[in-house]
Amino acid sequence: MSKITITIQDKHLQKLQDSADRLGVSLENLLLMSVEELINQQEQTFQTATDYVLKKNVELYQRLA
Repeated sequence: MSKITITIQDKHLQKLQDSADRLGVSLENLLLMSVEELINQQEQTFQTATDYVLKKNVELYQRLA
């Protein structure tokens, strides 16, 4: 596993810490969950677009096969 270091404004850090406290998780876990959610969302968006194109053009693909 790798580590990264970021610079963040104090006001943003405080908001993140408040959110972590409210959720009952550590700040590190909140950030890890957020990164995982972002990655999953991007993968789902790509999959949704792929499904749409395949469904929209199914007749064309069948004729080309």
